[in-house]
Amino acid sequence: MTLNYSINLLKNVHEDLVPPNKGETVLIQGQYEYWHYGCDGFDDRGWGCGYRTLQTICSWIISNQNLDETVPSINTIQKTLVAVEDKDKAFVGSRDWIGSFEVSIVLNQLYDVLSKIIHVSSGKQLIDQVDNIKRHFEQFGSPIMMGGDKDCSSKCIVGLHTGNKGIYLLIVDPHFVGKARNAEHLRNDYWVWWQNLNDFVDSSFYNLCLPQIRYHALCNT
Repeated sequence: MTLNYSINLLKNVHEDLVPPNKGETVLIQGQYEYWHYGCDGFDDRGWGCGYRTLQTICSWIISNQNLDETVPSINTIQKTLVAVEDKDKAFVGSRDWIGSFEVSIVLNQLYDVLSKIIHVSSGKQLIDQVDNIKRHFEQFGSPIMMGGDKDCSSKCIVGLHTGNKGIYLLIVDPHFVGKARNAEHLRNDYWVWWQNLNDFVDSSFYNLCLPQIRYHALCNT
């Protein structure tokens, strides 16, 4: 029997977070759940952030498509990657991390959702992707996965703000451990925050996974 942990998770934790300054803001559309370290009773601290970001995206797809499914567990994600021969059998049960490419494979295999992968060679080059990110939120409205090498922590991007004091990405961080009391708790402790593009690591590359699935307003009324 597959347990449904979704009923215990906070949803849309970015809502009511005020933009950092005046400007133009674009956000994801629809509902998602905040999946983070240990939220299903499985201790993945130190290596599971990519899986948790993927689970957050899966929750958005399930809600958006009105699917009668539960969000896949880390074990199911690993088995999926083995089944499509992206990983060998020893991957199941391991603590090996996953990144944007693996996320795109799982989304395609489980939900028939294609993704656009954008490779950014340096944090300094994220500025060149602002138009692509904005267009994605406007056309599709789905969450974005971000992973890097030296900035090795995976993140979920749910918004973009172009302001008079810089450009920011709205980050939902899966590294939180414990029981989140409410979304305000997460925002106050900076597990959900607006991050200036200048604060990303210059010496790290970044990969973005942009699921190419459109938000359906009628599915979420």
